[in-house]
Parts: sequence; structure tokens; C-alpha cells
Amino acid sequence: MPIRPENLHRYPRDWPQVSARIRFERAGGRCECEGQCGLAHPGDRCPAVHEETHPGTGSVVCLTTAHLNHTPEDVRDENLLAACQLCHLRIDHGHHQVTRALTLDARTAATGQLGILDDADLVRTEPPTPPPRPPAPRTTPADRQLTLTDQEAP
Repeated sequence: MPIRPENLHRYPRDWPQVSARIRFERAGGRCECEGQCGLAHPGDRCPAVHEETHPGTGSVVCLTTAHLNHTPEDVRDENLLAACQLCHLRIDHGHHQVTRALTLDARTAATGQLGILDDADLVRTEPPTPPPRPPAPRTTPADRQLTLTDQEAP
């Protein structure tokens, strides 16, 4: 997962080496998730392997390193997990929801729109259902007349 520029300072200088050690030495290039993402994996461990096709999504796996406590400064081995994209995103889901909300609030404030209503203040209203159309009158071949314009006439 790419590191957001505003968070680069939170990672240690040797983060690429730490991440590579977790993903390839400790995990052997395979996702280490054993259900932390909320999915039940066959054999109790996610079968996704780096640069191979993911068995669940069909995409090519790019093994990542997840922080289980979502704190980039904490690079203890027990806080790090080699994870495929699916598991990593599911592990971080709640964290990403909060980050997304903060980002949207910051963008809104930057445009000068500070009077935003909370979701609780919003009520969804459906458009009115249009009245049913009356059925079209049935016609027979004798009722239909073929008319030709001057351009279509022989």
C-alpha cells in the first residue's frame, strides 16, 4: 500500500528493508493473515502468494506489510503482518473509514463549505411514483393506414 506523503515522516528510514524482511524472509512471500481480516481462510492461512494470481480476487498479488495497531512508528515484528491487498484492506477498513471522513471534512473546509449537516440530520426522500399509464388502444391491420410523403412516393 502506498504511503501517503503526509505520513512519510512516521515511518523509520529503514522501512523498505523492514517491510521486505517481514514479507519475504518471515512470510516466505505468502500472506500471513490467519483471519485477522475477518475472512475464514482454507487451512487457517490466506493462500495468496506474491506476484501470483489471488485465488479469491483473480488479481495479481502484491504483498504488503500491515501495521496491526495502525501505528507506522511501531515496527515491532508482532505488530507487522505480511498481507495481500484484500486482507490488508479488510484489516485497515475501520481505520480507512475514519481517514476518509477526515479527508472529506478537510476538503470541504478548504472550499469554504463549513455548514455541513451530519448524516443524522439528512432524511432521504424518494421521488413520487408516477401514475400508471393507461394501456395503448389495440389496433387491427385494417385500422392502420400507410401514408407516403412526397419524397417516398414512386
